[in-house]
Amino acid sequence: MNFNDIFKSSFMENVTSVSILDMVVALALSFCIGLFIFMVYKKTYTGVMYSAGFGVTLVAMTMITTLVILAVTSNVVLSLGMVGALSIVRFRTAIKEPLDIAFLFWSIAAGIVLAAGMIPLAIFGSVVIGIMLLLFVNKKSTTHPYILVLQCDGHNSETKAKQFVEQQANKVVVKSKSAQKGMVELNLEIRLKNDNTDFVNALAGMQGVHSAVLVSYNGDYMS
Repeated sequence: MNFNDIFKSSFMENVTSVSILDMVVALALSFCIGLFIFMVYKKTYTGVMYSAGFGVTLVAMTMITTLVILAVTSNVVLSLGMVGALSIVRFRTAIKEPLDIAFLFWSIAAGIVLAAGMIPLAIFGSVVIGIMLLLFVNKKSTTHPYILVLQCDGHNSETKAKQFVEQQANKVVVKSKSAQKGMVELNLEIRLKNDNTDFVNALAGMQGVHSAVLVSYNGDYMS
């Protein structure tokens, strides 16, 4: 092949540039790896609203990336055009969870490596990444944090309520406090000694306490 042959291309000549066997093997393996990524995503999801559509997108993205890289590696002219075409693509969907970015890059990287013919690297790398995510993301703390919202009518009732909470919890941290005439609102991060939340009922019945709301806290925190 000389320099001129590189830039000779026609529609019919590109039909056989990728064999049927290569296409079937690449797409089948990309589907399996994408499905594995989807299962790891499902097992490690820690957000509030689980999106099954995003999991399916991970499978599709792995296969689409494999398809694109197969086409690019088979034709130099197509690879140059593909770079220009992809440079104008913009994604407007907001990523709500930082970990979702890792899964997106994982799907793209697996598709690229697989289509490049590095099948052992794609499989072994995906397994290692999956195990790492399962170990670290699913690592739970021994105590679950909660946010307790208290509304009291003054300093005395605030002090009594806080002392009562400290007796029921292993750790109490004031996250915020707002005060106005005749009303004090406290936001406390607490670690319960056990899963019993009946103390909230007793807390709400204390003199000077207008309301007590306990909310499970799923955000990041320092132990």
